[in-house]
Amino acid sequence: MQRKARIKDIAEMAGVSSGTVDRILHNRGNVSESARKAVEEVLNKVNYKPNIHISGLSLKRKYKVVITTPAVTEGEYWDSIHSGIHHALEEYENIRVRCLVHTYNEFDVYSCREVYDRIVEIDADGVIIGLTFKEETMRLTRLLEERGIPYIFVDSTMDNTSPLAFFTSDHYMCGYLMAKLITSIIPAGSDIGMSQAVRIGDESANTSILRKKGFHDFLEEKKISNHILKIPFSAFEPEKNEAWMTEFFKTQHDVGGVVFFNSRGGLLADYFARNSISDIHLIGVDLTVSNVNGLREGYIDFLIGQEPEHQGFLAMKTMIEYLIYRKPVRQRNFVRLDILTRETIDFYKEFNY
Repeated sequence: MQRKARIKDIAEMAGVSSGTVDRILHNRGNVSESARKAVEEVLNKVNYKPNIHISGLSLKRKYKVVITTPAVTEGEYWDSIHSGIHHALEEYENIRVRCLVHTYNEFDVYSCREVYDRIVEIDADGVIIGLTFKEETMRLTRLLEERGIPYIFVDSTMDNTSPLAFFTSDHYMCGYLMAKLITSIIPAGSDIGMSQAVRIGDESANTSILRKKGFHDFLEEKKISNHILKIPFSAFEPEKNEAWMTEFFKTQHDVGGVVFFNSRGGLLADYFARNSISDIHLIGVDLTVSNVNGLREGYIDFLIGQEPEHQGFLAMKTMIEYLIYRKPVRQRNFVRLDILTRETIDFYKEFNY
């Protein structure tokens, strides 16, 4: 009978220390990519399996998992993330998991700080983070790492952090793609409107920063010189949006298209519908109910979907399986970007109702 490979054996075969193998097996601390790859190759070669007795004991435990994301509104983007999380919990209903949900206002950095301050006081087994503000998230993850609490990112990720895993679309590529789409359907030389969220606290959302970078890089690479104009909008003072939009389109007469870098494109689609505007193209992100209605009615040309429910499901599934079996998990996980049009939306399973 073949002897089960020990950590010492795996370390020798991979050419690393036993401590490095232990960190990889338990996803603790920073490990170089070359060391991780070498160890994972050996684990696959020897068909390494976690200790069954430990797993059996783990099944009897009750786990406390904290979920922190922007606030959830029915039919909106983060509602889909949470729906996926709940589906994973249903699939693992025999596992005793207590979820503590702490949401914050994604347009208010102070709200985020307050919620994160509460989270660090919780004795959690794991944390799932939907990040918006980089500095606040960096501080939170540092404190979690000091306490040895694993965390998983959904929707976005960050450099200089050590998540157990992340599940996200490529936001840079999303912005790059939006630039390619909008410039393909607007008149040459026309202006492009760009959404600019008004936030409390001078800090932009991580996803918006990445998408804008991708958008501008495409224009620069292709030597496209359309004039970019910012359109302010507010999620916490929606009464101001009508006046801002009216002022913008009243004074800007050469706008051929608009891009919304977050899930609020439906706001502008509704404005177009109320004001019978049909000659300005619009591209948005996320298959929210409002956005899908705008797409079906012809006020939005393209929507880019990023599988939020799938992200949430995989994040919770990965956390549960890690807590039970302590198996190594793949850290980098990118979901696909779907381009939806008025003609194809009804064939997209999630919104075929």
